[in-house]
Amino acid sequence: MIPELLDVIVRQPSLQGQGVAVFTLEDAQGRALPAFSAGAHVDLHLPGGLVRPYSLCSDPADTRRYRLGVLKDPASRGGSVAVHQHLLVDGARLAIGAPRNLFALVEDAPHSVLVGGGIGITPMLAMAWRLHALGASFELHYCARSRAQAAFLQDLASAPWAARVQLHFDDEGAAAALQPRAVLAGAPAGRHVYVCGPSGFMDWVLAEAAAAGLSEAQRHREYFGAPATAAPAGGDQAFEIELRRSGKTVQVGATQSLLAALRGVGIHVSVSCEQGVCGTCACTVLAGEPEHRDAYLTDEERAANDQILVCCSRARSPRLVLDL
Repeated sequence: MIPELLDVIVRQPSLQGQGVAVFTLEDAQGRALPAFSAGAHVDLHLPGGLVRPYSLCSDPADTRRYRLGVLKDPASRGGSVAVHQHLLVDGARLAIGAPRNLFALVEDAPHSVLVGGGIGITPMLAMAWRLHALGASFELHYCARSRAQAAFLQDLASAPWAARVQLHFDDEGAAAALQPRAVLAGAPAGRHVYVCGPSGFMDWVLAEAAAAGLSEAQRHREYFGAPATAAPAGGDQAFEIELRRSGKTVQVGATQSLLAALRGVGIHVSVSCEQGVCGTCACTVLAGEPEHRDAYLTDEERAANDQILVCCSRARSPRLVLDL
């Protein structure tokens, strides 16, 4: 069943920093929007049939509007370019999916350390609003190459939790640099860290968090795209897919994605990010061994071998049986 979409209108669009489109979305009929929790995202249904997820950065207590910030990515596969072409116009109309959360807060943690790198600041803003409303202990660190490149600086300065914000810009010297291990080591026991940003940045922060003694359950991350995975020695191999419910068998070529092969035989699978991040395209594996290339499944879920994200993953075994 295809989820019902929301009809929304763009309000107050602006361009901040170096290439960040910031805008709010309001219900086209003036109604309240569905409630969302801090860390959630919505899927934007963009011109050309593109569907892309973007984090909500507004106060979760405000259901009159959603706010988003989208960086125009030079390596865009079409999503961020479409946003900048079509949604920087007040009154523009589009459809979005209901909010979903794959990056939820642990709201009863003794202390939360929020770390946003570049456009990764967006989910941290919603988290800061929620933690402030709870009266919870937290701090927010925003890292960017320079003030000129940074977005949301006015929001951070005017927020009622502005005193909890620390800014770190690469061009302002060593004294301004983020020191994640020191920050986390000095935080109260039981602290949790949340990080979003470029993959290398997140890997560094999470490694420092582990070195500071935080368990896996205390370390939270949201990727923009799945980290690059090296192909097996000898390169990718062709494999076969049996689709149990539809009674079809599909050959997936060595240079072909599983998703493309499914589409080639008329099998529809809902997709959003197409990078193995959001989990929209997860399918049940009935037999065979997947080769996981996503950033969505946990280590335990991967070990169970009963799910696969068809947008990016492949097969280790010569044959997979899917519940499609």
